[in-house]
Amino acid sequence: MYDSKSVYIPAMNVLYVGVLSLLGDEMLKTPLVVVNFKTYPESTGERALKLAKLIEEVSSDYGVNSAVCPQQVDIYRTAREVKIPVLAQHVDPISPGKNTGWVSPDSVKAAGAVGTLLNHAEHKIPLEQIKKTLELLRLLGLTTIVCTADVEESKKAAVLGPEIIAVEPPELIGSGVSVSKAKPEVVSGSVEAIKKVNPKVEVLCGAGITTGDDIAKAIELGTRGVLLASGVVCAKNQRAAIEDIVKGI
Repeated sequence: MYDSKSVYIPAMNVLYVGVLSLLGDEMLKTPLVVVNFKTYPESTGERALKLAKLIEEVSSDYGVNSAVCPQQVDIYRTAREVKIPVLAQHVDPISPGKNTGWVSPDSVKAAGAVGTLLNHAEHKIPLEQIKKTLELLRLLGLTTIVCTADVEESKKAAVLGPEIIAVEPPELIGSGVSVSKAKPEVVSGSVEAIKKVNPKVEVLCGAGITTGDDIAKAIELGTRGVLLASGVVCAKNQRAAIEDIVKGI
């Protein structure tokens, strides 16, 4: 017999031992602006906390839902000092134990994260790994944003039932050329395909998002917000950048 903290996962052939919880008030709400801090020096250490507080302040001023994705080492301090949702940038499909160098879902939850990105263009993983990781994340009550590159990958991801899918053509990431304007058919086509497979999955878009007009266009195409990074993180005036973005909501 397994108690409430031990669950056997047939797909992984492991006995998972952890603390189970349900999504509550910490669940991400849409429309939503998610800022991925990546590993930029402008969003590392003290700067990560400063940026998270700035995003929280501006989001509150404009009444917009936002979330941040700092580096793993900055999750704990950031989550303790802001009220907006904090997500990890990646986790691995492992249970607690002998896994040196890997990132367990338990560890980011303990640090204060309410979810994670998966399969970002800069950290692609096989579909089967996405599936196994989602199984663990669900047991912990953690929200997942699965990143996809196009309509076909979006369909495959939707079958797995993550809470959110973020469509990001990799060639436009960091380009300053918005996907919602350069490739609107990828955005609208992905929204349509995802909703046909699983109507419960929310859709964001990303890649080249830098202005409020970009996010307004993304929402017009059927998304529920955006995932962005350098447009805010690397901006000379971060406050002005995030203010412009949230105005698009």
